[in-house]
Amino acid sequence: MSGSRLTPQERARIARGLADGLAYAEIARRLDRPTSTVTREVMRNGGPNDYRADLAHLATERRARQPKRTTLRRQGTPGPGFGRDEAAVRAYEETFTDLLMSRGMPRMTARVLTFLLIADTGSVTAAELIARLGVSPATVSKAIASLESQGLIRRERHDGRRDRYFVDGDVWYESTIDSARAMVHVAEVARQGTAVLGRDTPAGVRLENMARFSDHISESILRAAAQVRELLHTTAPGDDATRAG
Repeated sequence: MSGSRLTPQERARIARGLADGLAYAEIARRLDRPTSTVTREVMRNGGPNDYRADLAHLATERRARQPKRTTLRRQGTPGPGFGRDEAAVRAYEETFTDLLMSRGMPRMTARVLTFLLIADTGSVTAAELIARLGVSPATVSKAIASLESQGLIRRERHDGRRDRYFVDGDVWYESTIDSARAMVHVAEVARQGTAVLGRDTPAGVRLENMARFSDHISESILRAAAQVRELLHTTAPGDDATRAG
């Protein structure tokens, strides 16, 4: 159930729960909602330290009224530019791809994300990816689908003819949030096992400890990510021109 379906009363209860220092899982339990719904709602509207129920509700209504953007403010095929050494750019591309692969990302998915990250425009078309990476359309499509499912990139239709794929400056923040949400899901499934196996059994106790650990770690990551993002967030030259949303 998406955050847009939360009522003003539920948002007020979320705000009270945060003020009382409750974990997302406990707030969700009291609302009879999935923990992921509460997590998304809070992180989308200021984070645990700045969440306000009234502003969150207004922001959600405003997002629902906004038409989907179909135009771009700036275009251009990514490339070295700015007098850069193409060989050095290619070498760095491989270095960053290796970094993403060390975090468990498949190689082609890592190559696509790296290309987007180093592109000054912050956006590419499938044709540009195919030309740059020398792979088939199906291979690019699979990598794009994986990155979209993780919320690391987004697509927009340009001139009604072709899609462009965008990466924002907050991609690492989004990646961290995605990892934290995965731990929230671990906690939910582990707690289901506790109920099935029995809270007083060795297996039940083991799974309950796993759930509590995942709850605390995921919440700590989410709080820290929100605080650091607010503290360190900067806008790079040209970001305002390339960001659509």
